[in-house]
Amino acid sequence: MELLLLLLCLSGPLFYQLVCSAPIKESIRERHLQGGSKFWHLSDLHFDPTYHVNKDPTKVCFSSKGVPVTDPGLFGDFMCDSPYQLIQSAFSHMKHVDQQPDFIIWTGDSPPHVPVDELSTEAVISVISNMTHTLRQFFPELPVYPALGNHDYWPQDQLPVKTSTIYQAVAKLWTPWLSPEALATLQEGGFYSQLIKPGLRLVSLNTNLYYTPNKVTENMTDPAGQFKWLQDTLELSKQSMEKVYVIAHVPIGYLPYAKNTTAMREHHNEKLVDIFRSYSDIIQGHFYGHTHRDSMMVLLDRQGMPVNSIFVAPAVTPIKSPLEQYSNNPAVRMYLYNPQDYSLQDLWQYYLNLTEANKKEMPIWSLEYIMTEAFGIKDIQPQSLHELALTFEVPQSKAFQKYFTYFMVSYNETITCEDDCKMVQVCSVHFLDRESYSWCIKKGSTGGHHFRVKN
Repeated sequence: MELLLLLLCLSGPLFYQLVCSAPIKESIRERHLQGGSKFWHLSDLHFDPTYHVNKDPTKVCFSSKGVPVTDPGLFGDFMCDSPYQLIQSAFSHMKHVDQQPDFIIWTGDSPPHVPVDELSTEAVISVISNMTHTLRQFFPELPVYPALGNHDYWPQDQLPVKTSTIYQAVAKLWTPWLSPEALATLQEGGFYSQLIKPGLRLVSLNTNLYYTPNKVTENMTDPAGQFKWLQDTLELSKQSMEKVYVIAHVPIGYLPYAKNTTAMREHHNEKLVDIFRSYSDIIQGHFYGHTHRDSMMVLLDRQGMPVNSIFVAPAVTPIKSPLEQYSNNPAVRMYLYNPQDYSLQDLWQYYLNLTEANKKEMPIWSLEYIMTEAFGIKDIQPQSLHELALTFEVPQSKAFQKYFTYFMVSYNETITCEDDCKMVQVCSVHFLDRESYSWCIKKGSTGGHHFRVKN
């Protein structure tokens, strides 16, 4: 009977939707459906079609690069990228938990982490196509707004400043979701903007152009003219009294797990932060991926006032490197926003306990946390996140330990983050430019109060 159920679960999205997703408590569903509009955020699917449970632990998936896996099961392993069953289960959960989202944002990275000679331009397009069609199969009527990731190219990271086979291919794949104007810039430079609601513009950036491993753009001041395009787009939105959501793969700011390290080239990060500060009054939220972890940032203006909320969504893939102490459980999230001014009100983070799912051979997705309830804040606006982040500095801060556990998507609650680990985490939340971040790290390294906003 269990085998029959398993086979039926793998047979298609309809049965998955009806039977194989975990039941959602009615009280949670009612919260979703009460006042306010919603959208989903997906990131870092990293589909590995080679994944299969094998007696040889070095041959379960190409994405482990020969490193022995530890506990492979139907829904994956922490040394591997996502099997198709895991991705199906994520989409099925999304469809089951709420029938009325307004749209999905998808912040990139569909192909697996494999050696460059294991892929090709055709293989990358095939994986992106597979993920696109799977999304459309589960959500045929729902708009999806994608951003390209650094793995959505071949060779990986080397996204170009002009049209290419992959840019043209994704523009064709995403035609049902995007306007002709959006498709025109997408196929030329991998970025676009689109009015997605009356008075709400979505800007999808190709921040991979600023990614340090991208050798194509390393000596360029404004790769593909995207900075100028962004400024022009935001200026026009301001004149038109539009609000803006910014999505991209590689986030702005400093990495929360690597001291003195920006996610993109530092000088490009400085430029982006400067642009976003200039238009912070119209930007209602930033949404990124890439790190595979769950984190937030608060953009401060030059006077130290919080002006923008920034979210980095955790990955669907559970993969980690052999040297990492921890990974993340697979995750998807939903945001609640005000349909009048498009301000962000809350987020619900869902996750799959991968160990439990493999043990039970059933993908029991659960609500990990509701942000306002978990941290006792009224909303997820910049001021609320700013006040929350200030509590992280307190010695033995329970709020920070909770934040760090969620950073790992409840991978292991016994792992703590102290001393330098905590300093790097908390400095990355508030300080996104070189001057303020360096000041924060310096104060922390000398035993000062490293997180208080600089006067």
